[in-house]
Amino acid sequence: MQTLKRILLAEDDPNDVELTMRALATYKLANAVHVVGDGAEALDYLFRRNAYADRPAGHPVVVLLDIKMPRVDGIEVLRQIKADPDLHVIPVVILTSSREERDVIESYRLGVNAFVVKPVDFHGFVDAVKEVGLFWAMINEAPPTVWTHDDQLSQRGK
Repeated sequence: MQTLKRILLAEDDPNDVELTMRALATYKLANAVHVVGDGAEALDYLFRRNAYADRPAGHPVVVLLDIKMPRVDGIEVLRQIKADPDLHVIPVVILTSSREERDVIESYRLGVNAFVVKPVDFHGFVDAVKEVGLFWAMINEAPPTVWTHDDQLSQRGK
């Protein structure tokens, strides 16, 4: 049986969220995506605090992270993920419209796993997201600390 792997999508643009969800649905991944609208909410989700304090244990298989977000930007989210001894193993993919060299350099310096510039045209955007989702949620072997939804359900029954 295929396990349901969670993806955390941190994106503040509702249009990009909708396009991303449609693209991920192609590989039946959309039902495993948790969407947050800013970096502060992404950190709350990952650190299981505030509104997410009761979230089941375990990490998403990948974080798709926009850079330009309100409250806390994606670079700071990446910095905190990679600095945390528990979270640093989570693959992080920057999915952004930024082509600024300093964003690319800083992201890789902090340990990002991939930096994907969102294509401007609809089909290019959908294709890019499909490939990212397919690789990180289906092909890549996640570290054991990254739990799937099925793992969490089985742990609750113990």
